[in-house]
Amino acid sequence: MWTDLENGWRPAVEILILAVLIYFVFKFVRGTRGWPVVIGFVVVLLALALVTTILDLKVLRWMLGSASVFIAIGAVVIFQPELRRMLGELGNLPLFASTSEQRESIEIIIQTCERLADVKIGALIAIEQSIQLQEAVEAGIKVDCDVTAEMLEAIFFPNNAIHDGGVIIKGDRIAYAACIFPLTQRTDLNKSLGTRHRAAIGLSEETDAVIVVVSEESGMISHAYKGQLTRGVTLEELRAFLTLVILRPARPNNFFHWLRSKFGEHHQATGPAVITKREPRPAAKPAHK
Repeated sequence: MWTDLENGWRPAVEILILAVLIYFVFKFVRGTRGWPVVIGFVVVLLALALVTTILDLKVLRWMLGSASVFIAIGAVVIFQPELRRMLGELGNLPLFASTSEQRESIEIIIQTCERLADVKIGALIAIEQSIQLQEAVEAGIKVDCDVTAEMLEAIFFPNNAIHDGGVIIKGDRIAYAACIFPLTQRTDLNKSLGTRHRAAIGLSEETDAVIVVVSEESGMISHAYKGQLTRGVTLEELRAFLTLVILRPARPNNFFHWLRSKFGEHHQATGPAVITKREPRPAAKPAHK
């Protein structure tokens, strides 16, 4: 009797473990740019497995059984940005020194976006969190100065030699300017999106940074986080979002808690890559002399 019970619960445990693993794998890749590839690959793999079983094709069955190494390599290549972001977040701590500095930096960024949007000057600002951004960006000029609205405005002023790039903010300091962020490779985006918005999405896909964009054409303010771009936000909406993401309570140093929150955040971020909340800002008022 004990042997029968043992032979019964072992397969049940194996099925349960496999079901949980498959569930979390699909939940992790859902909404990423490699999701269509996964769907197509799974369909083809199931079809081949069904054919080999029905027709008893031993050679093809052996080849399918030996393809696990190639499948693992392919998964690493396809989901390299997501895996890099996930591993980079594990064990890292936020770089902001204190809550007061975080709030001050948020207000400075909002003030800068308001001024630049009014005169339609483009801007691309990345706020570094747990993953360092130097490895994800190209070029860049080291600035290393305090975050101030005047400094950010001077960097993005059209006649400035370093205005045509992104700025990286670490804590309460501007670390780099004139950075080239990686462009997203997604093909489902609106063709009207410019380079700044595509760069914001691309950097947010590879890191956990929060990227704020001011459109040069319309003055529209947008933010990107974890592969999702939200366009046409108001200053209050921007403040609420930055406060929610950057000032969130510190998480305990526990792997299972981090893993649960990680999948929870990813689930919330899945969906359309671009969300437009309102129409572009009206034309700027003439500047006072």
